[in-house]
Amino acid sequence: MAVTVSLVVLFGLWLFALLRSRTLGCGSAFIAAGFGFFLASTGAAEPINQLANAVINAIPAL
Repeated sequence: MAVTVSLVVLFGLWLFALLRSRTLGCGSAFIAAGFGFFLASTGAAEPINQLANAVINAIPAL
């Protein structure tokens, strides 16, 4: 769960930075956030979480 919260914060900050640099419009940010919200409630959520955990666990081994 801590990894998920950290990734949410990371992606939130990234989205905020894109909005501040005006490389992403408000409408596009809303669509991106909505897509992530609805994607989390599908069957794709578990494989995405497993992939993120695998990448995070592999980073210290590099």
